[in-house]
Formats: sequence, structure tokens, C-alpha cells
Amino acid sequence: MVFDGAQSSLMKRTLKSRFMQSFVVLPLLGTAFTGNPLMAIPTALGGVNSLIANVQTETISPEELTRIEHAAKIDTFFEEHDMPLAGYGRKMVEVAEANDLDWRLLPAIAVRESTGGRQACKKVPNSHFGWGSCKIGFKSTDDEIATIGVHLGGNNPKTANHYDGKDTAGILRAYNPPSIVPTYTKEVFKIMDMIDHQSIDDTIANTDASASQS
Repeated sequence: MVFDGAQSSLMKRTLKSRFMQSFVVLPLLGTAFTGNPLMAIPTALGGVNSLIANVQTETISPEELTRIEHAAKIDTFFEEHDMPLAGYGRKMVEVAEANDLDWRLLPAIAVRESTGGRQACKKVPNSHFGWGSCKIGFKSTDDEIATIGVHLGGNNPKTANHYDGKDTAGILRAYNPPSIVPTYTKEVFKIMDMIDHQSIDDTIANTDASASQS
């Protein structure tokens, strides 16, 4: 699967800003780092482990580090493919966790249904997941992500009979049955794998270098 679009230096800086926002809400910058706090951002594969060494263990939990890593992978994937949903990675991760979903499921469905927002439904607002065959809109993208997550997690009584108790493959078969699109589940799993293997450390290293040269 190939996506078009080029990554600009502005998009790189935006990614760096979004990644750092994950830390702003935590009391890190004043106490956990010494020297330039940006130097603690990992610049090699496996950098999350390096980050742990620079953070007080009582300040940030391993679970939070995992959320940060997953959100960064989603946003980096969207940024590199010029997809408008870049920046919603954290929301997708939190909604997936709240509804016991694979963290890659929501972004992968969004890529399959609307190329990450580039081909969103035009008939209704904030329709990036093809929910309701482009007949159901939402007041905001945050609301859309939260609502669809509840449905897919089997936590909405109106649709629980379709999704409750199912694994990811079962959820996808209910979301878009093989009788309609035979390869749908396989396609979404492929995108999930691409997101899972998305490099974030190289991107952060590049944005740091780009910022220092500007």
C-alpha cells in the first residue's frame, strides 16, 4: 500500500511539538531533566528505554511511556503520509485503552476508510471512519473517535450484539463484512502492522536537527 504526499520541514516541526506536548502535562521539565530537556528525547531505535533513564520513575509510569510511544507512532505515520488526522494519535490511544481495543485499530480503519482524513465523507461533518456509510456525522473529530471506540469495544447497548466479546478480526468482520469487501480485514491488519513498525526516533532526531539549523 502506497500513500502520496511529502513531508515538509513545517510538518516535522509540528510533529516534534505534538510529541513534546505529551510531556508538558507532566511535571518533568523542572525536575526530571538536567541541562537542555530536549536532549533527553531519544534519538536512536529503542529510545523509549533511554527516556526512562532520564525520567524519575515516580514521575512517569511505564504505562504512560507506552501511550506516548503509541501516539507518536500514529501521528508520525499520519504526518509522513500527509494525512489530516495527524495529531489525534493520543486520543485514539486513550479511547482504545478505555474500550479494550488494539491501539492500532482506530487509526488503521481511518486510513482504510478515508486515507487518514484526506478522503473523508463530505455529506456529513467529521466522518473519517465511514461510520454509517457516510450518513452519520459528529460534532467534532474527538467526539467521532470516542463514539466509534465505544461501539467497537461493545460498550454501546445499541450495537453490542455486533462487537461485544470479539477479537480484532471479529470486530473488523462485523464493521465491514467479507460479503461486502472480502479483503477488508486483511487490508486493515496490514495497515496496523505498518503503524506498529513506524519509526519515531529517527523522525524526532531529524526534527531536532532541522530545528537547530533554522
